[in-house]
Amino acid sequence: MNSPAVREAADLLAEAARTGSPVPPVRGLIPADDADAAYAVQRINVERRLAAGRRIVGRKIGLTSPAVQAQLGVDRPDFGALLSDMAVPDGGTVPAGRLLQPKVEAEVALVLGADLDLAEPTVADVIRATDFALPALEIVDSRIADWDITFADTVADNASSGLFVLGTTPVPLTAVDLRAVTMELLRGEERVSTGTGADCLDGPLNAAVWLAGTLAGMGDPLRAGDVVLTGALGPMVPAAPGDRFEARIAGLGSVRVRFAPEGAAQ
Repeated sequence: MNSPAVREAADLLAEAARTGSPVPPVRGLIPADDADAAYAVQRINVERRLAAGRRIVGRKIGLTSPAVQAQLGVDRPDFGALLSDMAVPDGGTVPAGRLLQPKVEAEVALVLGADLDLAEPTVADVIRATDFALPALEIVDSRIADWDITFADTVADNASSGLFVLGTTPVPLTAVDLRAVTMELLRGEERVSTGTGADCLDGPLNAAVWLAGTLAGMGDPLRAGDVVLTGALGPMVPAAPGDRFEARIAGLGSVRVRFAPEGAAQ
């Protein structure tokens, strides 16, 4: 899948990330529903970042909402890589200009204590391999202008990944029913998004099962220590300079992030 069109799409997205200027959709180079080509683009840019000294610390699952799947005309989730330079500490600040078109969503994160290298994993396998859960914020971003994306566009763009924030109080899965958790996302004092665990593929563990099986089938399984962002529990919300967000997930606690004001010193 390392065709000239795939390499051109990867170069286009890499240049957008480097310059901070969004680019047209890459579906002009690869078909809008060609998952293999889109993941080939994603791999090229992930490998470039690894060569620059980053490391993979986990994976994110996207397109877990039936409404979003319907919007993009797909019937399956997608995934992207989480790299070491994408992590923001709980309560930390996203520097001005770090992202192009950020949006925030609240998620359940799983941290694995064992490898998940089964071709057909079950929920029990995921539970057994999970060390603990954490509340998380994913700050999604798009290198594609105006978020004008299809399935191939978002997959190629590392599943529209940006940054992520993890809470700091681990919760064992025996202490929480992830399907039943409720979530509220606050921007300042305003509640801007709500949802439940069931809104994520009918439960975050189902999303993790899909990811584990997909990656194992591709020969790149989840490993002990990996962080898995299992997908949004509610609608994503645009972020502007100066915004402060807090996600509260029942049974898991809270997690916070701030966006530096425009023009703030780096």
